[in-house]
Amino acid sequence: MTSSNAIYPKLPDLKEFLDEKVAEFNRPEFVETDPIQVAKAFSDKEDIEIAGFLTATIAWGNRVAIIKNAQRLMVLLGNQPHDFILHASETELQQLASFVHRTFSGDDLIYFIRSLRNIYKYQGGLQTVFETGFKREASVYSALDYFHNVFFEKGGERTRKHVPNVKKGASAKRLNMYLRWMCREDKAGVDFALWNGIPRSELMLPLDLHTGNVGRKLGLLQRRSNDWKAVEEITAELRFLDPEDPIKYDFALFGLGVFEKF
Repeated sequence: MTSSNAIYPKLPDLKEFLDEKVAEFNRPEFVETDPIQVAKAFSDKEDIEIAGFLTATIAWGNRVAIIKNAQRLMVLLGNQPHDFILHASETELQQLASFVHRTFSGDDLIYFIRSLRNIYKYQGGLQTVFETGFKREASVYSALDYFHNVFFEKGGERTRKHVPNVKKGASAKRLNMYLRWMCREDKAGVDFALWNGIPRSELMLPLDLHTGNVGRKLGLLQRRSNDWKAVEEITAELRFLDPEDPIKYDFALFGLGVFEKF
């Protein structure tokens, strides 16, 4: 890339355009319609990160349904997700079997709770796992790969489809969104900035149908498939626009696609 004009001739300054859209959508009001609101209901660090992780896991499909089901899930966990994960009895775990969100079943949820229990009891928690993976190659790719390996230490073959495997080319949209929630810091107060071991400059775009289509229309993405290579391609272009905080443009691309039907 040599200039924003070369990317999209109809926009005299792509960066200025996208920065304006970031300012428009990256604001507290965004939370009112976004699944991040589920984690915003908590104040303790572990509750926030667990609620965020479980919400991000089911964040596909209708956003109203996502929020409704994630809130229902928190109720099933007694609105104390960290305590439930550590101390729930086998009977209490089996009471989760009724939960369903699209193809994510109660059996999947029970495996998730068991795996999270292992992570919080023996691996130092979600932050430690993701940051340990990141340190291996100083990349989100290595963080996601390491997390995948740890998460399935206990088996869970049926549930593997619900945790992306970047080694198989998955875009890992929901986990990249989760890392944005946990790691990214700015003055707008939408993201949590709970974790400091993964710099916001290294975060990767949560690529989905909306951000991918808008990215292609703006000339930020040439690859047709929304896979990991596409994530790398579009994130590299966003780093050209803002090396320190490239994933702030997630708000712009998502807002343009979902709210403005760009």
